[in-house]
Amino acid sequence: MSQSTAPYAGDVSPAEAWSALESDPAAALVDVRTVVEWNFVGTPDLSGLSKRPVFQEWQTFPSMQVDTAFVDKVAGALSAAGAGSDTPVYFLCRSGARSQAAAAAMAARGWSRCFNIAGGFEGPLGPDRHRGASAGWKADGLPWSQS
Repeated sequence: MSQSTAPYAGDVSPAEAWSALESDPAAALVDVRTVVEWNFVGTPDLSGLSKRPVFQEWQTFPSMQVDTAFVDKVAGALSAAGAGSDTPVYFLCRSGARSQAAAAAMAARGWSRCFNIAGGFEGPLGPDRHRGASAGWKADGLPWSQS
């Protein structure tokens, strides 16, 4: 886990996030990608941990406008699941940029343990201009599913 000067708890690798989700029953994962990404690219599979991710778009497809109600929606979903503002929450997007912004927004509203999953679900573009092979949740071999 890297220390951060950012306005959230820090960046973690997908493997570090998985380990934290596995070892801490309260820890939660929030996938901030779009509905299109969830449907066509896949989603993290936490069923082996008896957990489910919170799915909430940071930017609403197709306009890609930031959802101004994002923090309230995520806080509501986490609270309904028994989480409090000191619960470790791991944010995931495609490559780690939107999730970084989402983690910062939640931290600004008092959620003190918000982490960005660096590399995201698919990681950066590779030499072949494709994602998912060099870094990220999928490339790290963590459980995922596709509809």
